[in-house]
Amino acid sequence: MGVAGVLLGLLGGWIIGSQQGVSRPAAPAPVQQQAAAPAGQAQPAAPALDENRVAQLKTEADRDPRNAAARAQLGNLYFDSERFDEAARWYSAALDVDPRAVEVSTDLGIAYYYTNQPDKALAQFEKSLAINPTHSKTLLNVGVVRAWGKQDLDGAARAWERVIEVAPRSEEAARAKQGLEGIRAAHPDAGRGGATKPQGPSN
Repeated sequence: MGVAGVLLGLLGGWIIGSQQGVSRPAAPAPVQQQAAAPAGQAQPAAPALDENRVAQLKTEADRDPRNAAARAQLGNLYFDSERFDEAARWYSAALDVDPRAVEVSTDLGIAYYYTNQPDKALAQFEKSLAINPTHSKTLLNVGVVRAWGKQDLDGAARAWERVIEVAPRSEEAARAKQGLEGIRAAHPDAGRGGATKPQGPSN
């Protein structure tokens, strides 16, 4: 069974957004597009953008060039409306003001992933981990992007094992365990020194 079939069934297409500390449903990504919605069932539409709130936050950001929070909140609004390019722009602007905001850095990586830039996403996650090497949401998302974006089950397994090590009772650890169970059901050596290269759909 390919990686998409294994992981989509278990993790349900979720990727964890750090800024608001909540789970966000995954937008279609190259691998995930292989799992179509059931016949006659439309994909759910993205939430409408709150234009009034956007205008308010842009006013705050324009008034104070050091206001990282307003910029991060704009990133969240655009992200939740699945306008990932604009989300990435505002997350980047927030990081220009506060480069050590690990949650914003991780959300920027997620936005890169949803704009079909898995390598850029992983590079951004590395910046997050340079700030906080045990940031469980970042580590979980490293596994998600390695599994779905790079078809690298060994790398995904190592990231998820690290989540369980650093935050064993967290929601992230529970999801990491699900992911590990799924990939090891199909590839028992994943993350254990083998050169696992799944035959699932690629980018």
